[in-house]
Amino acid sequence: MFWRKKKQLTASVEVSPASHATVETGTAPVTPTGATPAVTKAEKLPGPKFLLDMLIDYLVKQMAKEANWVRGLSMVMRPRSGGGKGFDVRIFAQYEAASSSAKVKDYTTLDQYPQLILFEGWFDKESKKVELEEKRVTPKVTIYTEKEIQQKIEALTEKENKTHFYLSSSPVSGGPLGRGAALVELNPNCPAKGQKKYILTAVSVNETEPAGKGMRMFDSNDPKHVARWIKERHFQYTKTR
Repeated sequence: MFWRKKKQLTASVEVSPASHATVETGTAPVTPTGATPAVTKAEKLPGPKFLLDMLIDYLVKQMAKEANWVRGLSMVMRPRSGGGKGFDVRIFAQYEAASSSAKVKDYTTLDQYPQLILFEGWFDKESKKVELEEKRVTPKVTIYTEKEIQQKIEALTEKENKTHFYLSSSPVSGGPLGRGAALVELNPNCPAKGQKKYILTAVSVNETEPAGKGMRMFDSNDPKHVARWIKERHFQYTKTR
């Protein structure tokens, strides 16, 4: 009697369907009802940074862009698919993002603002390889002589009362030369007492047009003085400069 019960117990263990399925097929254990499955947290992408030297060199030497303008640009990046040391990169101008009220947090933000992307491509720190495509062509700029600048200032009238010149050096930013523009206006309060004829303001540039109020630099009655100030900052950088 005792022997028969023991044999039955042993047999029931050997033919257990649940045990057999687990051993033969490797079925994963079932999550208990009500339990929350583990979630893999997505990797956080880095925020905007200044350009790496290898990207600056590529833009200046390979794409013939103005060095002063390039150094003021920003980049966002993400690891390239497939691993390795490569990164996808997008290059943009912070001043354009600000004027568009766009808060660029990382690489994916620019999916919503493709018009802000100046260059796009990839780079590899280990192999030192860079490939960039220009997404928006920056217009070429006519560089005026000091005399030409003065003539344009003197030609201002009540109807055509302002003119601007792109700058390579100033306290503002943007534009084809990288540092905004000098905006020269006829003073509407002149010739009232204490008022001078010309107002010179350094203004930021969005693409090709002056944007915002800018920084008032000085007032003057002398167009030659105004032209000289502008010309000292109105030039294109060259490799030998």
